[in-house]
Amino acid sequence: MLSGISPMFAVFLQVMVMKNKIKVLVVDDSALMRKALREMIMTDEELDVAGAARDGKDAIEKVKELKPDVITMDINMPEMDGLTSMQYILNDNPEIPVIIISSLTQDGALTTFEALALGAFDFVAKPSGTVSSNLHIVGREIIEKIKLAHKHANRKNLRNRIRTRNSFSGTREAEVRANSGAVRNPELSKVVVIGVSTGGPGALMEVIPMLRADLKAALIVVQHMPPSFTSSFAKRLGKACPFPFKEAEAGDVLADGRGFLAPGGYQLLVHRDGRMLRLSASPVTPFMPSVNVTMESVLKAYGGKNVVGVLMTGMGDDGADAMVKIRAAGGVTIAEDESTAIVFGMPRAAIERGGAEIVVPSYRIADEIVRAVNLK
Repeated sequence: MLSGISPMFAVFLQVMVMKNKIKVLVVDDSALMRKALREMIMTDEELDVAGAARDGKDAIEKVKELKPDVITMDINMPEMDGLTSMQYILNDNPEIPVIIISSLTQDGALTTFEALALGAFDFVAKPSGTVSSNLHIVGREIIEKIKLAHKHANRKNLRNRIRTRNSFSGTREAEVRANSGAVRNPELSKVVVIGVSTGGPGALMEVIPMLRADLKAALIVVQHMPPSFTSSFAKRLGKACPFPFKEAEAGDVLADGRGFLAPGGYQLLVHRDGRMLRLSASPVTPFMPSVNVTMESVLKAYGGKNVVGVLMTGMGDDGADAMVKIRAAGGVTIAEDESTAIVFGMPRAAIERGGAEIVVPSYRIADEIVRAVNLK
């Protein structure tokens, strides 16, 4: 305690410090995991673990009692699983960001994408299964994402997305399936590259299903995501996409009406002398794959007038510089508007640098892509 400060004032200062901390609710059925998460989160002076819940039902009650700022949520729990619990919580408290703590299994990945589509802010992958004794490996990532969720979550958009999460109706789904057998042009007219990060899985589900089955362009999606998740995510997008869509592999050939997801852990590039895709371990960037690297590769291969660049929700500025180059070379560039971006980082950077010709909410991006592709 500083000399000269009365005990009463010292208590007041301590209370004010605690009030300014980010209150976290930890939800996990494993006592070991709850303890490990608590100890890890408490190492950061800006965070405070307000409480812990042992299952989904307990989490619902603890939210009412503690009113946390951020929730970390396990998925596989008895009594009530994390996915169900999250839906109850967000229905009443849509302003509270939920970070999913997920296993790296295929089933864990699929459930994680469902959680993201239903309103979760982001996820962190457990390094070794359901109970991770080496959770410290992702400790810094958990702390950073808690802070990002509290500071940067577009709460208005979280509320809107949660309320309209079933907007992809059965009628639209039937329309997509009916058109999926349309004749596709084996030629390549243009290339659309969509870059996205935090909040991306949910945002992409507002765009991909609304594209045309006869799109006169190839589609490349670059989503910042761990390697173990991109295969499952590509399959999920493929079910919603009106044309064939897959995780990109070296040697895949770009063509109109074909879609590809950049695999995690690699850079996705295009051969300069053709349409074939290739994977590379370089250049090394903070995110692998990098939106900038893929967009610039496509720009060099096909020229600006044949490229449509799109940047959506995400932290940082990956893709912003490439958007500037695409626009300067005569291509069309589209950025997601702040009104729908869960994290208005990447699109903001593109807009501020002059790389965004068109700025629209997420639900209008598909129409703008189709319009840009059809430009002569």
